[in-house]
Amino acid sequence: QGQPVESGGGSVAPGGSLTLSCQTSGFALNYVCVAWFRQAAGKEREWVGMVYPAGRSYYAEHVKGRFTISRDDARNTVYLQMDNLKPEDTAMYYCAAARKTLMVPPRASDFDYWGQGTQVTVSS
Repeated sequence: QGQPVESGGGSVAPGGSLTLSCQTSGFALNYVCVAWFRQAAGKEREWVGMVYPAGRSYYAEHVKGRFTISRDDARNTVYLQMDNLKPEDTAMYYCAAARKTLMVPPRASDFDYWGQGTQVTVSS
């Protein structure tokens, strides 16, 4: 209970788009901060972006202007819209939730709940 479930990953050509979804159960999304992280093979997990309960979102520099986070509290779902994807965006993408107010950029250790991840591959 409470573990987010990601979906929507897949393979796409450079310049393409994907939308990831993060659905939770057991708690209302409008009381938590929800973030997306990613981890490429052989690299550290890195923060991608985060949305606050009030709806404001923040992004890491390497995705700013290309990625957009939105939330549908009625469906307990947070989305990550990814446009103009690049090969360096290839990674496992994780959704994480925290029942507290966080600073930007957040640390992975700040989050209480993690999904299993969904793979995104950008390749021609």
